[in-house]
Amino acid sequence: MLTPKPKPIAIIFKKIFTFVGIDYFLFRLKLALFQQKIEKIIRRFFEAVNLDFFSKPSILNMHEKILKYLPYSNGFFIEVGANNGFNQSNTYYLEKFRNWQGILIEGIPELYQECLIERPQSEVINCALVSEDFAEPYVTMKYAGLMSLVNGTLKDQEQEQIYIQNGAMVQGYLSSYEIEVPAKTLTSILDEYDVKEIDFFSLDVEGFELSVLQGLDFNKYLPNYMLIETSFKKDVDDYLKDYYIEVEQLTVHDYLYQRKIESKIIS
Repeated sequence: MLTPKPKPIAIIFKKIFTFVGIDYFLFRLKLALFQQKIEKIIRRFFEAVNLDFFSKPSILNMHEKILKYLPYSNGFFIEVGANNGFNQSNTYYLEKFRNWQGILIEGIPELYQECLIERPQSEVINCALVSEDFAEPYVTMKYAGLMSLVNGTLKDQEQEQIYIQNGAMVQGYLSSYEIEVPAKTLTSILDEYDVKEIDFFSLDVEGFELSVLQGLDFNKYLPNYMLIETSFKKDVDDYLKDYYIEVEQLTVHDYLYQRKIESKIIS
């Protein structure tokens, strides 16, 4: 996920609010919540009259790049790291304006609850995706809004804590915390919902990509396109090389892969 950088003006306002005895962070939180409510009302109004001005939440106009490869309606998507169903979503536009259907997977329970409300037409699942050989029933996650991640993803605990603190700060000083969430493989979920064809798979799990992919049985499920945000591209490329080719780099860390023509589902 891309996150905004703190602005010098915010530091100035913080000092002013402290001087006059007002809780700056509480004020920002209430203001942000009010702004979100107003933006949602406006978005819903425009969507009701089939206008998409406020319905393209993907970063850096990524939806336009995706549509170049997926220009059709009535497709099927999987989005892992769905957040609240809207913020930086790569599938929201497809669902709302191209009549796509799909499955959203989000590990953090409070974001999952928001996702249920935001995306009632999708199947929404609360879990963390893991590799096939993961033996534990639960995974510990660290909450930081758009930058939430699985505990241990960055290997270095000190580096991971700094990452979480920075993520919480740049998103309005969120309160970070740890929580245990159910662990599942992607294959088990696709089996449960009897998925037949996957047009588009969006994966954004803040460094945990390889473990998620290791929980997807390519003998049973081969998404036509996969959009993967990763800082560990070589590991991902090596794992996918027998089934996928990279077709385009969409952002600094987002890569689009296409299923090889010769790749076939065995069962």
